[in-house]
Amino acid sequence: MDNIELNHKSVWLGAKKTLANELPPRTFSTWFEPISPIAINDNELVLEVPSQFFFEWIENRYRDTIETAVKEQLKKDITVKYTIAASGAVGNTIEQNTKDDAYNGEKKYRKTAINENYTFSNYIEGANNQFAKAAALSVAESPGEKSFNPLTVYGGVGLGKTHLLHAIGNRLLANNNNYNIICASSEKFTLDFISGIQKSKTIEFSKFYRRADVLLIDDIQFFQGKEQTQEQFFHTFNELYQTGKQIVLTADKYPGDMKGLDERLLSRFNSGLAVDIQPPDFETRVAILLEKAEQNGLSLPYAMIEFMATHIKNNIRELESTIIRVLAYSSLTNMEINEELVKKVVKERLGQRFVSEITIEDIVRRISEVTSISEEHIVGKSRKMEYVEARQMAAYLCREILGASLSSIGLYFGGRDHTTILHACNNIANKLKTNKRIKQIVSSIGSELSATTL
Repeated sequence: MDNIELNHKSVWLGAKKTLANELPPRTFSTWFEPISPIAINDNELVLEVPSQFFFEWIENRYRDTIETAVKEQLKKDITVKYTIAASGAVGNTIEQNTKDDAYNGEKKYRKTAINENYTFSNYIEGANNQFAKAAALSVAESPGEKSFNPLTVYGGVGLGKTHLLHAIGNRLLANNNNYNIICASSEKFTLDFISGIQKSKTIEFSKFYRRADVLLIDDIQFFQGKEQTQEQFFHTFNELYQTGKQIVLTADKYPGDMKGLDERLLSRFNSGLAVDIQPPDFETRVAILLEKAEQNGLSLPYAMIEFMATHIKNNIRELESTIIRVLAYSSLTNMEINEELVKKVVKERLGQRFVSEITIEDIVRRISEVTSISEEHIVGKSRKMEYVEARQMAAYLCREILGASLSSIGLYFGGRDHTTILHACNNIANKLKTNKRIKQIVSSIGSELSATTL
């Protein structure tokens, strides 16, 4: 065994030396330094990579390069396979269910269905998702309680619904590994049902889903218009619910607003608790970006993080992919990660939605021009009424147009704290309802500056 360990480490060390000579230094340090050798036998070398994205990048761009370097060390053909750190096997090492496994191997199904990377500990909590996370935690700790059964988590694309669904599964398994947890998308449920019909195994299909202790179904909106699938799910739901089993669902909208779903199903969905997830606020977006950067080994200046958080507002998936794109761009072009690179990536992500040049300074300057009050007085400390009014309008527009944080606005306006800026924004918001002059100024500047961002 010691000899095998020495071999797989020495083989990879030799391959790395070859790769280091062939590849740009930044590419090598980004994509090859984090790889660890795990095992070797006569036919294959197993390497461990940090994440699913990392594996996909290596697989698509460097697989042949790696295999060539390894073969040079061994002087023979060998297959390179990969595992993801702390997440089980991926790529060639994933075991796909055979036709006989589909309904016979709960543990295999459970392992491949629940993403172990989605946990409560790495779910960034903010005002937008606090209630949903609390409800999910409650279900994970006490599954099957009537008041939270079923639990339906709903919201727009890329806001973290699937993360919460899998976090419930992971917490349940951590608390009791004997739970039979079945996690599937609505599409997977439908395909299993169709397969059951084709292979005359509808009874096995029913038994498989109905023996779950916890049933986790993602994206139930895709049941719309599929009458037979809905019928099957209705009976599965009923049996699990009546025997005290926990059901958790995700959807893109409140279940009661869905069209094309059987009234009986909607009634069941509405009998439990439905919680929504809203787009993250600025502070939560910053926290998500910091977490994702840390996961990928990036140490970015706060100004770059704030820039990304200011412009990418509605989708957590876009936030995460922006960090990955920055890393990928840097690696492919051998560029240092700087403000220019970050701005380029954000602009490509958002297209015409990108706010290219507008800054707090631009807003203050425009307010100064319209009100004939100097920029120094707007950001200064004078409490003269017209200065305060101009200052509050500028702060309000910074929040509305840029989505800037209260603290960053306060910093620009003479170091004022966030409560002062919040009061200013609320005050202008109220005056917009009654003061025509302020409404005209704010609307005019808002429209003008927003138009320049397209």
